[in-house]
Amino acid sequence: MTTFKTADLCDEFEGEVQVVLPGLRNFGGRARFHGEMVTVRALGDFSRVREQVRSAGAGKVLVVDNQAAMGAAMLGDLLAAAAIENGWQGVVVNGCIRDSADIAAMDLGVKALGCVPARGARAEQGDVNVELEFLGAVFRPGDFLYSDEDGILLCARALV
Repeated sequence: MTTFKTADLCDEFEGEVQVVLPGLRNFGGRARFHGEMVTVRALGDFSRVREQVRSAGAGKVLVVDNQAAMGAAMLGDLLAAAAIENGWQGVVVNGCIRDSADIAAMDLGVKALGCVPARGARAEQGDVNVELEFLGAVFRPGDFLYSDEDGILLCARALV
């Protein structure tokens, strides 16, 4: 995997990158990850997340917007394992995950607002590859996400 630092990318590509505001915490075993974004608007339902992580990730990053809702997890250890098996680099959740101790031991980048033991609904709700907006940034399908210990950057093109 290519090494990078978001601070260096931010300096080098100033004006071209979006900085995602603080709030997401590292939960995965890989703190540094990047890739083309696939987006999911979750609406309290993890059905679309499950579909995506079970499909070929091809080095991409799944961005899940659960509108900062804290009552139900959008990712757990089984879905994280499926993401690894299918080649995803990371999952970013504007909401909660569960099974955090197991996920911390996995070779997957995972960022979320927090943890909660309850899982989300399975009602086949939500949208895939739609523009999302949270934490002061716009997440567009096909754009690129770079994440490390300092935070997250977004860019319309690959930087590394």
